[in-house]
Amino acid sequence: MIAVIIPAHNEARRLGRCLRAVLAAAQQAQQAGHQVEVLVVLDRCSDGSAAVARRFGVQVLAVEAGNVGMARRVGAAHMLERGARWLACTDADSRVPTHWLLSQLACRAEVVCGTVHIEYWQPWHTAALRKLYHSRYQPREGHRHVHGANLGVCAAAYDRVGGFRPLAAHEDVQLVSDLQASGAQIVWTAKHSVATSSRRDSRAGEGFADYLAGLQAQLL
Repeated sequence: MIAVIIPAHNEARRLGRCLRAVLAAAQQAQQAGHQVEVLVVLDRCSDGSAAVARRFGVQVLAVEAGNVGMARRVGAAHMLERGARWLACTDADSRVPTHWLLSQLACRAEVVCGTVHIEYWQPWHTAALRKLYHSRYQPREGHRHVHGANLGVCAAAYDRVGGFRPLAAHEDVQLVSDLQASGAQIVWTAKHSVATSSRRDSRAGEGFADYLAGLQAQLL
């Protein structure tokens, strides 16, 4: 079984778009003969995120971690108990392409690290910021970017390194670092780029929103 794990903290505004895209990818994988289950890990949600998830008919798991690493870890553990053999991770403010899951599996690797792209730049993001961002990002085969919004790992490799660490930030980078140290076979690909948000209101400290804010600060 393929498990899609999506941590969410007060993401009612964006979660629907995320799930619509994930379910389209799941349908394509199911048509190819794969079983797919989708789990939203609701971490200290006080908005309508749970209602959105249930409206789309996906599984939900509520935690009070206030920690994205713990949310991913608990979600992965839950899906492994349900028999998951492949863990596909994305974020609630992101939209995966329809071929996302099949493309991960086609890499025939233990770990697949994908790229992201910003579909819509906010009005306050200057042309200078966009230019600086693109100068530092390499959306190509063999890149070395790590994103929790576009990450796949087989269950055996995940278990081998003890899974996501309960970190408040960079839990995705740490997992891939642990997997590299274990000798896992990793593919770095741009073949299934995930659209992600350029919002200001970061849900995880030192996350993508804070990265963009840091770039903007360099221009001042």
